[in-house]
Amino acid sequence: DEADRMLDMGFIQDIRKIMSMLPKERQTLLFSATFATEIKRLAADFMKDPQTVEVARQNATNEQVEQLVYSVDAGRKRHLLSHLIKTRDMSQVIVFCKTKISADQLARDLKRDGLVAEAIHGDKAQASRLEILSSFKEGSLRVLVATDVAARGLDITELPFVVNYELPNSPEDYVHRIGRTGRAGASGIAISLMSPAETRQHEAIEKLTRQTLKPQVVEGFQPGAAAPREEAAPRRESSRGEGGRDYGREGGREGRSSPARSTPRESQRDPMSLPASALMVGKSGEGLKTINPTAGSRRSRKAQREVPALLLPPRYKVEVNR
Repeated sequence: DEADRMLDMGFIQDIRKIMSMLPKERQTLLFSATFATEIKRLAADFMKDPQTVEVARQNATNEQVEQLVYSVDAGRKRHLLSHLIKTRDMSQVIVFCKTKISADQLARDLKRDGLVAEAIHGDKAQASRLEILSSFKEGSLRVLVATDVAARGLDITELPFVVNYELPNSPEDYVHRIGRTGRAGASGIAISLMSPAETRQHEAIEKLTRQTLKPQVVEGFQPGAAAPREEAAPRRESSRGEGGRDYGREGGREGRSSPARSTPRESQRDPMSLPASALMVGKSGEGLKTINPTAGSRRSRKAQREVPALLLPPRYKVEVNR
């Protein structure tokens, strides 16, 4: 089963070794939804006078599956995905990503959106994958984020929704992805989120499947539209303050002032302001103003040094006490 994937993913040497141990008189069957020309040639090495049986047109998609394409900016895909899952009451959905990293990240983001989601891919331990799949089949897991390889062979009874979060580079993978829904005569819906940069993949899918998939837009998520404030990325903890200013020695916590910051009036008196525990700023030859919260300590006097002039404009002189 999934013969094309077994043959094109680097397993060829393992397959040859296994085949060499089998009886010469045997029956060999290869199953797959898609067969590229090079895979057919490779399969011929393992079979004698093979016969092809097709239950549907090659590379065709299931007519029971409604295919929808939504245009959206890449940076707003996750928000649109959460919106669709919640507003369309997707009780069970498989979401496809191209990489393990993006699958893990998306699962974390969906959890922050209040959705029960888990990622499944080749880096997960077998026991973990089985546990996640069991939860998904039982219905306690709402969103299964998967890579193409991890989802191959999955058979979820009456899975209603599949979402292509990222369009695959190979159009054949699209056929396999949406084949997870609409199985055994059931109907299903396959949704693809297409960013402007994925137009080429979209065209390749249309060419392979011989059908037109006209992109639509969801109100409020039109490409180029400004994102609402609530979609702003969460602020990350950093050692730098707003606008890139250093917090300095005090850590920049609320209720504490930073010695590096100055009021507009102070800025007029001191042309430069540098974040440091002690700072002396002024024009060469003029009196220097000292800002030294640790003044008087033996350690600070011993540690006094002059900052190299090449770090500053030539008309300024700075001394730092630590």
